[in-house]
Amino acid sequence: MLFRQLEYFVAVAQERHFARAAEKCYVSQPALSSAIAKLERELNVTLINRGHSFEGLTPEGERLVVWAKRILAEHDAFKAEVDAVRSGVTGTLRLGTVPSASTTASLVLSGFCSAHPLVKAQICSRLASTELYRRLRDFELDAVIAHPSAEDSRDVELVPLYEERYVLIAPADMFPAGTSALRWPDAAQLPLALLSPDMRDRQMIDAVLAKHGITVSPQVETDSVASLIAQVATGHWASIVPHTWLWTTPTGGEVRPVRLVDPILKAQITLATNSTGPGSPVARALVAGARELALDEFFDARMSGISRGR
Repeated sequence: MLFRQLEYFVAVAQERHFARAAEKCYVSQPALSSAIAKLERELNVTLINRGHSFEGLTPEGERLVVWAKRILAEHDAFKAEVDAVRSGVTGTLRLGTVPSASTTASLVLSGFCSAHPLVKAQICSRLASTELYRRLRDFELDAVIAHPSAEDSRDVELVPLYEERYVLIAPADMFPAGTSALRWPDAAQLPLALLSPDMRDRQMIDAVLAKHGITVSPQVETDSVASLIAQVATGHWASIVPHTWLWTTPTGGEVRPVRLVDPILKAQITLATNSTGPGSPVARALVAGARELALDEFFDARMSGISRGR
């Protein structure tokens, strides 16, 4: 059994199409099909249901693809480990973040990239946490910045990063001058633009409003916090976002942030890595750096201006 055979098999399982899998692996389709057929003969099982095209994995194939992903990931980690001993941590860090934490990635990566200048980083920031955790477990991502979730975070190691608090950002003329805090029912009366209902942050916002007997139907919904801020900047909408966006968002003058109270909604954000196997050197290095961060203090300093009504 060759690693190449496992790579081809995983590619077919992911693409669900022989030609696309061959293109992804930079081989001809006959060469890919031949390698997978040889793998089936070696294991004495049928892995793929075939008709005129790919028709799905057999039960044996479903089991093997889990093992194949793990074997390939540990093979890559071993090669990276050897490189790290020789020349320091190298390679590419594949980092996923939920949209509301996308700006936080720069704070997490700043010291990490300085300490490991040979590492490149790829950031995926448009997926819901459930999909991010799936990709982490399937070794398609090295680390994830997201809300912890009992159902999604099995087989992962969690390192607390910071605690989100939610604030209203709105054109200054939507509430009286000097307002530094607003109750959720009052915020719900404003024309709102919010994250889409499948996003974890929106679900927490809806849950708080539901406790007040309120269901909102925003005119604008998006999966991007940056898009929400742009909507507010037009002067037509208010929005509810984590306070962690205030350090990158111009406020004051025409756009103001206001604390939301009754209750003060908080949510933990963690750095997750795959806990099965030894893990990649880049993931371990990222975790080591993250443990040294004091992001709550950094974000609290940005909140202090709101608390003083500025």
